[in-house]
Amino acid sequence: MRKIRAAIMGAGFIGKAHIEAIRRLGFVDIVAVVQQGQSRAEELAAELHIPKAYGNYLDMLQDEEIDVVHNCTPNHLHYETNKQVLLHGKHLLSEKPLTLTSEEARELYRLAEQKERVTGVHFNYRQFPMVQHLRGMVLDGELGDIRVVRGHYLQDWLLYETDYNWRIEPEYGGAARAIGDIGSHLYDLGQYVSGLRVSEVLTDMSTVIPTRYKPLKGASTFGGGEDRGEPVAIRTEDYCSILVKFEGGAHGVFTVSQVSAGNKNALELTLDGSFASGNWKQEEPFRLLVGYRDKPGQTVRRDPSQLKKEALPYVHYPGGHEEGWTDSLKNMMQQFYEAVRDGRKPADSVASFKDGYEIMLIIDAVLQSARSGTWEKVEPAGAADRNAIL
Repeated sequence: MRKIRAAIMGAGFIGKAHIEAIRRLGFVDIVAVVQQGQSRAEELAAELHIPKAYGNYLDMLQDEEIDVVHNCTPNHLHYETNKQVLLHGKHLLSEKPLTLTSEEARELYRLAEQKERVTGVHFNYRQFPMVQHLRGMVLDGELGDIRVVRGHYLQDWLLYETDYNWRIEPEYGGAARAIGDIGSHLYDLGQYVSGLRVSEVLTDMSTVIPTRYKPLKGASTFGGGEDRGEPVAIRTEDYCSILVKFEGGAHGVFTVSQVSAGNKNALELTLDGSFASGNWKQEEPFRLLVGYRDKPGQTVRRDPSQLKKEALPYVHYPGGHEEGWTDSLKNMMQQFYEAVRDGRKPADSVASFKDGYEIMLIIDAVLQSARSGTWEKVEPAGAADRNAIL
């Protein structure tokens, strides 16, 4: 049987993570890499042992050998490159955020429906076994009615005024930085696991470091600045806390920060139900804490003999053989590529373009609330579509 053939657009930190995860599947070949400039593309192709190199992604899209494209480019390129991939009839897995604006995301969501290709947005935290187990507990009513959804995503890689990256600049990263870059993961995870839709938000947002020093040469993500460079006025947020209302009456709060010392990738989600609460931490992904009022709490470990059946496709080793962030990427690729191979829709653990569009609508409301200082409603995707037509 012919292997599925993939191309990677953008081979930086996340692109290389995609490559490593894809190669673990066994039924997919990475046949091309795209990077700006032909010489740089050829260097990366040789380094990563990929046969084809393209300095222009439009040339790659003419390659009939390629079935699937992974869009791992910087945020500001997502809309146009995703659009062209769909127009050329390729299957598409896009990094988040789907686009920089909800209008662009709506267009891609509609186009994806028309083209009937397998598409997804890389919200990989859905793919952890213990996340799937917690979601199964919600679906089975084991937490009771979900009353409160709490979460945070904290990092420290922009703690110092000399820390700088393209994500800081709204032209490249978008009007929302911490809100869009890491907050999008948190909103997606909170909605996916709870089964509840965010309907209204109230925002407290701060640019903690109003002036940063841009290095004279580029700084890598999570790498920090190597020299003091030139001062730049910052127009995106370092921190944001958002009070949240959900359809059905639940409430919650989400906090994101990229200036919280000692936190490297501290994503945490807690659901408080009428019977019990469930807590999951990305940096301790092998366990789930379940709390009760009238009996001792439980620590559920990532052991296939103890997990719900919904979680089992995401577990690959016996208990005690821990699986982490890179394994969540492998799970994403497996769920996505099985859909490509079998000619069907992906499992719901693969975020759809509609999901990506809905996250952009939340970001719109968060930014509007920061400007107005009041609660702002999050438009449902269908209502937003109708308003756009009108």
